[in-house]
Amino acid sequence: MRAAYIEEIGPPENIRLGDLPRPRIGPTDVLVDVDVTTVNPVDTFVRSGLYRTPMPLPFVIGRDLVGRVAACGEGVAGFSTGDRVWCNSLGHGGRQGAAAQQATVPADRLYRLPPGVDPDDAVGVLHPAATAALALFQHAQARPGETVLVAGAAGNVGSALVRIATQAGMRVIATARAADAEYCRMLGASDVVDYRDSAVGERLGAMCPGGVDVVVDTSGVNDLTAAVDLLAFRGRIVVLSGPHAQPVLPVGSLYMKDGSVTGFAISHATIAELAEAARMINRLLARGVLRPRSVERVSLGDAVDAHLRMERGELHGKRLVMHVPS
Repeated sequence: MRAAYIEEIGPPENIRLGDLPRPRIGPTDVLVDVDVTTVNPVDTFVRSGLYRTPMPLPFVIGRDLVGRVAACGEGVAGFSTGDRVWCNSLGHGGRQGAAAQQATVPADRLYRLPPGVDPDDAVGVLHPAATAALALFQHAQARPGETVLVAGAAGNVGSALVRIATQAGMRVIATARAADAEYCRMLGASDVVDYRDSAVGERLGAMCPGGVDVVVDTSGVNDLTAAVDLLAFRGRIVVLSGPHAQPVLPVGSLYMKDGSVTGFAISHATIAELAEAARMINRLLARGVLRPRSVERVSLGDAVDAHLRMERGELHGKRLVMHVPS
C-alpha cells in the first residue's frame, strides 16, 4: 500500500512516500480503507522527536482519518464492511498512523461518521474539536451559564472551543486578531478583544467585572499572571500548548481565589474520555454546526510540504486535508 512514513525521527524531509506492507488486524481491530487524513501540530512533534512516544519503524505519520471499514477482527462487534468511520488517535503510543491507504484501528478508538457529513469537513475538525471538548468539560469542568475566556479564538482549537462552549450555554469572551473578530462573533463569542491591544487586560476586566470562570489558552503564550488576574472565585485555567514556555505563576493570587491551573495534552486522554468527546463531536457534526474555517485539499504526496507549512505557522485558520489514493 502507499503510505507517508519515516524511518527515523527528524525534519519534515525525513518523510517518505512509498510502498509498505498492508497492515494486519488483531481480534479487536478494524481495518479501514483511508479516504482522507490531515496534519496537526502534534504530528510534527511526533515526527521530529519533540514528543517522545513508542514508534514502530518504519512509522506511518498522522493521527486523524475518515474512511470505510474494510474488515473486522473476530472479536469486533458493531461495525460492518463499508461503514464510514473516523478516528483521531492513531500515530502515537505504539500505533501506526493514518497517512496510508489502509490503517488498523483498535475498535474502541473508532467511531461512525454521521450520515451526510462531508469527510473533508469532518477530518478537519476531529482533532481540534476533541481537544476543545476535553479541555472544556473534562479538565475545566465548565458548566452552562459560566463565562469562558478563549485566548487564540480564531485558531483551529480556539474556534472549536468557542463553538462548543456557546452550544453548551456558556458565555464566551475571545481574544484574536482584529481581522478575525467577526469570525469569532459568528462562532458565538459575545465579545472579542484584539490580543495586540496594549490595554487588553483592562478591556477584558471591564467586560467581566466579576471575573471569568474558565480561561483556556490555545495561543501558547500562557500569560498566567494576566489569566489569574482575570479569574473569578474558584476559576480554572487550562494550559493546552507551549511546551517550552516558562511563565510566572502568581501563587498568592491564585490561592486567594481558590483557583487552579491544569495542563492538558490530548495524547494522554483515556479511551473513555475520547469516546465521550466523540459522541459530542458527532452530535455537532450531524447538526452542521462544527466545521473547519477553511480547507485546502492536497495529496498524500504533499506530506513533506504540509509538515513544513505547519511548522512555519503558515496555516492560520486553515486545515490541510490529504486525500489518499484508493
